[in-house]
Amino acid sequence: MISQLKLNLQNRVRSELKPGESIVWIGQPNPNRLMWVGFAMWFFFIPWTAFSLFWTYGAAGFRIPTFTRITDLFPLFGLPFILIGLGGLSSPFWIRWKALNTVYVITDRRAFSLEGGRTFVVRNYTPEKLGNIVRKERDDGSGDLILDTAWYKDSDGDSRKNELGFYGIPDVKRVEYLLERLAANRQLP
Repeated sequence: MISQLKLNLQNRVRSELKPGESIVWIGQPNPNRLMWVGFAMWFFFIPWTAFSLFWTYGAAGFRIPTFTRITDLFPLFGLPFILIGLGGLSSPFWIRWKALNTVYVITDRRAFSLEGGRTFVVRNYTPEKLGNIVRKERDDGSGDLILDTAWYKDSDGDSRKNELGFYGIPDVKRVEYLLERLAANRQLP
């Protein structure tokens, strides 16, 4: 169980446990599955990056600028767009890294998730918060469990939601069962 995690994650999980609290289930998201979701963004970022490179090179007169004239600085306006494109193309690998540094835990008292690298975000789900679990299950039995929804306003003032929970976990039905038992305040095995 916990011994299958990297040492720094083992230490983080142990430091989160309260005295007398015992682990019932521990898991991590499937990093490869989540990474493939990130590759879907390539349909946007490949043309974005290609156009940004073409525009920047075209703004330079299809030559390497010498920066001897003030007009040689104009292609530099394309650099932020190239960087955005490169960031978007690298996003599947950042998603994979995040998944490798995420742990989901169910104890006999609560559920929690640890996400991060140097800085960790800990989300606690007490039995009272586990009343409306949403399960998204795939054909292979893996899936996602939505445990909470956080609403916020974006920069335009539109309402947006952020679904929080356990993502990309195998045997999602079994984990949902453990969470339902915890929510009912029953003793977990």
